[in-house]
Amino acid sequence: MKREPEYFQDAEPELIFVAKRLRDAKALESVLDAAGIDYGVEADEYLGGRIFRSMRVGAFFYVRPELRETAVALLLENGYVPAK
Repeated sequence: MKREPEYFQDAEPELIFVAKRLRDAKALESVLDAAGIDYGVEADEYLGGRIFRSMRVGAFFYVRPELRETAVALLLENGYVPAK
């Protein structure tokens, strides 16, 4: 379930995925919600492009440290490449 920033106050959130398209972000939210995994998501900038590098905006997905392993396994099962 999508959580507010206060959910992460006592733990350092761990980045699990950067969605570069809105369609991907919405699909991942559905996957995480269906699995009952609590997560945070925020818009942030990343450097993208191979030839013409530029700053772009994506949806950054975070989980609490104790959920990282479960969340990453779920991402892999559903064809997502987790953030390192």
